[in-house]
Amino acid sequence: MDIRIQKSKLHNHQKIQITGSKSESNRLLLLQALYPQISINNVSNSDDSVLMQNALVSEDELIDIHHAGTAMRFLTAYFAIQKGRETILTGSPRMKERPIKILVDALKMLGADITYLENDGFPPIKIVGSELTKHKVTLQANVSSQYISALLLIASKLENGLELTLKGKITSVPYINMTLSLLQSIGVETSFIENTITVKPQTTNLKPQTLTVESDWSSASYFYSLIALSPVGTEITIAAYKDKSLQGDSVLATIYKEFGITTTFKDESIRLQKISNPDKKLKVELDLKNAPDIAQTIAVTAFGLGLECYMIGLHTLKIKETDRLVALKTELEKLGAQVEITDLSLHLQPSENRNSNIKIATYNDHRMAMAFAPLGLKVPIDIENADVVSKSYPQFWEDFKSIGFNLK
Repeated sequence: MDIRIQKSKLHNHQKIQITGSKSESNRLLLLQALYPQISINNVSNSDDSVLMQNALVSEDELIDIHHAGTAMRFLTAYFAIQKGRETILTGSPRMKERPIKILVDALKMLGADITYLENDGFPPIKIVGSELTKHKVTLQANVSSQYISALLLIASKLENGLELTLKGKITSVPYINMTLSLLQSIGVETSFIENTITVKPQTTNLKPQTLTVESDWSSASYFYSLIALSPVGTEITIAAYKDKSLQGDSVLATIYKEFGITTTFKDESIRLQKISNPDKKLKVELDLKNAPDIAQTIAVTAFGLGLECYMIGLHTLKIKETDRLVALKTELEKLGAQVEITDLSLHLQPSENRNSNIKIATYNDHRMAMAFAPLGLKVPIDIENADVVSKSYPQFWEDFKSIGFNLK
């Protein structure tokens, strides 16, 4: 399905409810599978979380997680400790291009039985569940924090727990801290000192408990972009958010101050308000190593406002649903932007040129579709394969339509 966004104008003072964080949901779903006494409220309704739930209750040998990268990493670790069970874990053609060797090597060091079925270092993989008795492992930490979180999530079920030493510069630290905070919240003992993370084995039964997932900050980014591209005085309220969030993308509240946006927390909601237009001479400079998923949104916001933008810390974008740096450069240049990229950075030159009636390719990447949609406030654009948003935010287009977007 393609969607045409006619030049639109937001209804002011709208309120939107966003579903639970995909990142928190998928971690808690795996912990719930290990500790059934846990109950979860506000689980994400994203495709990724639905796939995660289905995989965790499936008794089939073949598990296909399609495009769900988080599920691939977390389930690799989960099935490695399901003693006596054989599982083949596979996914989409793109998933078969996304590396998993670092995680598989770490699990093998702990004693896991995992083999590659096609290309070495990539899915699909065959996992024969076993009891992992070794407890020390070293992991390269500058590729994907999901490898680290996958190990941490199963660590308390290992006979001797886990001592994980991280090599190199650690990427996406907030996501590691999220995992550790969720483990601690259910009663698992952890520590993170310098480059060593320790998780103690859980030898006693956990108490029954209910945990509520905070709404997704990555999804909130598109509304920050909308307000930034709107006239001064425009505001929107989105629920349900906490002032002290576990999610790294909550840095949006600080970043978008540069674009003239204030964020007010009240009654588990945030009110976004445009209070000023940024100076046209502003150069937005950011290190997004701890929040790379919002890079696409920020780049599009800066382009829509005619601002220069330089972002680093983007090395993990190369191994996402698509190579997001190349995709961003290609689609922004269609619209008239000047963009330079390296393996870890993006530099957008300021420009007032915006080509209209451009068709934005999404590359099977939900964030490409959602990041470019706010430009409909400036020029008519088409979004190809628009239903790809269901990967993380199924009601995205319905919510955009409800606040004033003219969609065909």
